[in-house]
Amino acid sequence: MLAGLLAESHLMPFERLPSRVAEHAATAGLHDVLIYLGDLQRHVLRRLTGHGQDAAQAASGSTTELAVEGTVAGRAYQYGRVLPTAREDGRYGWWVPLLDGTERLGVLHIATDEEGEDVREDMLALASLVAMLVVSSRDTSDAYARLVRVQPMNVAAEMQWTLMPPRSYADGRVVIAAVMEPAYEIGGDAYDYATAGDTIHLSIFDAMGHDTAAGLTANLAVGACRNHRRQGTPLEDLGDAVEQVLLKQFGPSRYVTGILANLDTATGMLTWVNRGHHPPVVIRDGRWTTLLHCPPAHPMGSDLHLPTTVCREQLQPGDRIVLYTDGITEARTRGEEFGLSRFTDFLIRHHADGLSVPETLRRLTRAHLSHHNNQLQDDATILLCEWLGPRVDTATSAAPLAGVPTADR
Repeated sequence: MLAGLLAESHLMPFERLPSRVAEHAATAGLHDVLIYLGDLQRHVLRRLTGHGQDAAQAASGSTTELAVEGTVAGRAYQYGRVLPTAREDGRYGWWVPLLDGTERLGVLHIATDEEGEDVREDMLALASLVAMLVVSSRDTSDAYARLVRVQPMNVAAEMQWTLMPPRSYADGRVVIAAVMEPAYEIGGDAYDYATAGDTIHLSIFDAMGHDTAAGLTANLAVGACRNHRRQGTPLEDLGDAVEQVLLKQFGPSRYVTGILANLDTATGMLTWVNRGHHPPVVIRDGRWTTLLHCPPAHPMGSDLHLPTTVCREQLQPGDRIVLYTDGITEARTRGEEFGLSRFTDFLIRHHADGLSVPETLRRLTRAHLSHHNNQLQDDATILLCEWLGPRVDTATSAAPLAGVPTADR
């Protein structure tokens, strides 16, 4: 099954994935395989038919969209568990999480004639390969983009989502997750992360405005940060390097606030600079939080010549570093802010529930949108990084934190 599907995949367009996966899976006794992918906001799971979403929805008798909340498929997606589902033909039915590393892509529906550990291993192996095939082709597929969007997207959001790294990442040292709202109208927010040896770079940006110009400014800031970081520019000079690029392009008319940080995963030392932004939050022991105050320099692009201060904080294993923009804490509905206290309390409560970092943020954004009646007036972005410790066994550490599939019967 796997060898045949892998051999064929090299020249397989995205639209043929459902039919080819189903055919190869049948050779291993896995029947009626259906692929469901999560939408951009992770509210629904949409079936990949290979015929276009509009045609799929019109197909007689086919279920092409499932809610994440309140369905067995959604529960498998939220908790990263293989879950049984009822069938009327006597076969066993299963919902299997579709993961690329720790990025939650969706679920597979699979029917089998038997149950047991061997069957489960076959289903998980198929899901792993399907996830890799989806990821390898999605960046060049408009069909994928149309499938995972439930409403039109503006130009600024188109640029931002193309620029961003994946919304979740884990490697045994850290678990990282990020969200951006309003997903289809994001303007000037952006986040970034990258690895280099023992160092994890984390950054968040908030450009002035909420329009295409803000999106262009944020794009340029992220690109400049990556370019200079990859050339070896030290953290204390990185913000100034970004500023020079912005000034050259826009003059002092456009600026970006931000946090630029490096985490040494071998020691847990967090180093950061604040460029006119809200201070990071650290959640420790899943019970209390602290703001990481650091004298802020001026926003990048404002050319105010304030000194840059490099600050440090020794983390403990299990600490969660949270970077966020003001749309999370300062947006108001009927005069009431969502607020920093409500924000951090939500993270602490769901950490205590044992949810993965990506699922915690998915639920947080739903609560935030509900608080504002699904109408955000400003961009709201969160980048959360959990440091697992200096020496972590990747075989045992990732599962409870990142949603690696487990059985649940």
